[in-house]
Amino acid sequence: MSRDDEYAEYLRGHYGRMLRTARLLTGGDVHWAEDLVQTACTKLYVHWGKVRQGDGAASYADRILINVFIDERRRFWRRRETSTAELMDAEPVSGPDHADRLTVLDALTRLPRRQRAAVVLRYFRDLDVATVALLMECSEGTVKSQTSRALDKLRDLIDDPLNNLERVR
Repeated sequence: MSRDDEYAEYLRGHYGRMLRTARLLTGGDVHWAEDLVQTACTKLYVHWGKVRQGDGAASYADRILINVFIDERRRFWRRRETSTAELMDAEPVSGPDHADRLTVLDALTRLPRRQRAAVVLRYFRDLDVATVALLMECSEGTVKSQTSRALDKLRDLIDDPLNNLERVR
């Protein structure tokens, strides 16, 4: 099997997981999530020769995705975007309770990027502290403190989002 075939096979099996993670990181922004995954996939392809020799392709791809998300603030074009009142995104997929889903996604967007990444990896991806520390390239203590601070802020935002909006910022 050629390098390109192996890479394509890997993406067929893992692209959906990467996109779901990116959507959580971006607070449900479908377009931004797709941009993050596309950038991560491009970087993964560049390093595929050494990645495929080991069995760590999934963790390597996760690390790339987290780094791309955290470093996204450096992109010039992202800072120049302006918000509009008109939504162009497709409606989120309905789940058990649409209002709760939107509340959680909105609260996630109000967290700093590293805290958001820690929460998404720990609780939505169900990864242990050591794995999250490896993916975020930080200590386990940092993951624990970032997660703890994020959960405190999420509790405040979800319990009473209007009264706590200014305090979190």
